[in-house]
Amino acid sequence: MRMKRGSRRVASQRANEAESRKSSRKSGGGGKGHEGRSTFAKWVRRLFLWGALAALVGAIFIGVAVGFAARSIPSYYQLRATQNAQTILVRARDGTEIVELGPSYGEWLESDEIPDSMKNAMVAVEDRRFHSHFGVDPIGLARAVYVWATGNDRLQATSTITQQLARNVFLNNNRSLDRKAREAILAMALEWKFSKEQILELYLNKVYFGGGAYGIDSASRNFFSHPATDLSTAEAAIIAGLVKAPSRYSPTADVDAAVGRARVVLMLMEQQGYITPAEANVDVDSVKLKKSKSENSVRYFTDWALPQLDILLPETFEPIEVWTTIDVGMQQAATASIKSNTPGGAQGALVSLDRDGAILAMVGGTDYVETNYNRATNAMRQPGSAWKLFVYLAALEAGYTPEDKVVDTPVTIDGWSPRNSSGRNAGEINMRTAFAYSINTVAAQLGNEVGFGTVASMARRFGITTSISTYPSMVLGSSEVRLIDMTRAFAAVSAKGVSVEPYGITKVVTSDGETIYRHEKPRASKLVADYVAAGMTDMLQTAVNTGTGKAAQIGRPVAGKTGTTSSNKDGYFVGFSSGITTGVWMGRDDNKAVSGLQGGRAPAQAFAAYMRYAVKDRPVEEFDTELQLPEWQLEPDDEYFFGDPDDYYFIDEQGNLIEPGRREQQPGEQPFPVEGEQLPGEALRPQQGQGTRNEGGQAASDDFLERATGQRLPQEPPPPPMPRTIRPADTRRE
Repeated sequence: MRMKRGSRRVASQRANEAESRKSSRKSGGGGKGHEGRSTFAKWVRRLFLWGALAALVGAIFIGVAVGFAARSIPSYYQLRATQNAQTILVRARDGTEIVELGPSYGEWLESDEIPDSMKNAMVAVEDRRFHSHFGVDPIGLARAVYVWATGNDRLQATSTITQQLARNVFLNNNRSLDRKAREAILAMALEWKFSKEQILELYLNKVYFGGGAYGIDSASRNFFSHPATDLSTAEAAIIAGLVKAPSRYSPTADVDAAVGRARVVLMLMEQQGYITPAEANVDVDSVKLKKSKSENSVRYFTDWALPQLDILLPETFEPIEVWTTIDVGMQQAATASIKSNTPGGAQGALVSLDRDGAILAMVGGTDYVETNYNRATNAMRQPGSAWKLFVYLAALEAGYTPEDKVVDTPVTIDGWSPRNSSGRNAGEINMRTAFAYSINTVAAQLGNEVGFGTVASMARRFGITTSISTYPSMVLGSSEVRLIDMTRAFAAVSAKGVSVEPYGITKVVTSDGETIYRHEKPRASKLVADYVAAGMTDMLQTAVNTGTGKAAQIGRPVAGKTGTTSSNKDGYFVGFSSGITTGVWMGRDDNKAVSGLQGGRAPAQAFAAYMRYAVKDRPVEEFDTELQLPEWQLEPDDEYFFGDPDDYYFIDEQGNLIEPGRREQQPGEQPFPVEGEQLPGEALRPQQGQGTRNEGGQAASDDFLERATGQRLPQEPPPPPMPRTIRPADTRRE
């Protein structure tokens, strides 16, 4: 019987399907795996195609952008004639011209006039693949991304010479992704339009080398007193090394840094085959530098303030006038006070703020020409006992008052045992006295009670921006800080606990009179309650009146605190009067000890010398030290604890400690020696033949001094015991 043709076809298909299923079963179900592999391969192909399409679109976009940029870029000869730097006239707060900063250009050098050593040095240190890339260095960018991805550093891609030229000519130095993208587009446009020889010529004649010098000829004349056509290999290495950081590596500011950087340039030139090993061993130290004329110390301030214009202003290259907060007379007084009081071989710095944060004077060192490193804003040094400001602020906020009793006694906290510089302990005293005489054991106990983290938080609250340790020794100022931050913190106390933000620029005006920036008062915040600021001011005033800061007295109310670090490496004094807050630091840059350096001596004396001038035209202001305590901190029966005024020790209006029965303060009170801050010519008690103990008008009782010195004073019976406190520790409310 014959089957129909269609039936045979169906049967054949069924047989093939059965055979296929049979093969599938023999292979263990590999059909699903095959299907999975096919899906994965399909997605890989799709991703590749999408990526290729995106890359093509991106390349087209970049090509179009580069093309438009190349069309808009001026010609080579127009760029040669264009000055890319501003003239900036800086004025003081009264409009007085204090400095004019602007471009200094030498002769334009054609490519064949520039020494090969200068070209090679610049390429070696700034862009080793300059002759092979197209404006952007993909290899350098990939390496930067790899370093960023495998380490903890932020992404930093070095710019090529062409990118630097684009930035110097067309852009500013703002660090933003938008600016970097425009820089890359412009760099590729420059490579499209000009030859490598033209780009390098433009760059070497326009790049900034510091000190107002633009171009290698100006730099050569400024630093070596001869034109760039005569540059030696060593001099070329010094100039090439300046581009990375003109201020830091300037040979007129830091010869050692400039020479060290030049040696790096010579090493790179040797590695890249531009010079021989013998040429790389040239004696850079023998290079003769041009002697610089002395410059006003106001440059410390302008170096700090003017870089802020990149953030404050829109992009502009027209001449501008910058009005600042600097007071010319105060700046001169600050410079003189630092120069005349800083110990030999040491450096000094000063920052002075008005009550609103305006910087009235800034001195970053004893000689700007010798070194332009600004120790007032950049140096990080230990403040010593000046840091106790934050310890006592935290204690006051926790419920203490200046009258509360504390005990100066040996103490050990987590294995750390602080000691007073006198090597003695005075026993029971009040907080005001402990702060005035900067007693370390009391500060340690207070820090331990309120919490070292709480002290660190208080410092952060008051504007300390550097790293803060929370080890117990932090209460004595072991954390490094900047002078401007410490001054800001004391200014906030002067402002009754309101935050203060330092600033130096009030407005910026263009050459045609248009104001393009005006300072606006920032939003202030309340850092601590009024009673905390009042209590702190009370203790700061006592520290100047009778404590370690007596040398800072100026004939009107002053509040402040001294600080001296171990081995006399740093001396600090920060204080305020009549709305002006001033901080002074002294020490050596190499952190070596300075003989006789103590916060209560040279820094306090420099503070007083400056402040006498600074406040002379201001009315005398009495401090608000009256404590308006919150209800939770008040006792139910205050009069019971006061008793008879003649029966207990007290602090008078000038902050002097008065013993029982002595209502009148006698002259010649003696400070209690702590942390090496005893003032010159002062002693704990009179010597033999100088009269009785009471005739000297001592600031503390015999009993107090006996416990402090560990010696028995002759002839006089001990004073009556200390009375009950106003707020004993066991009754202080939580």
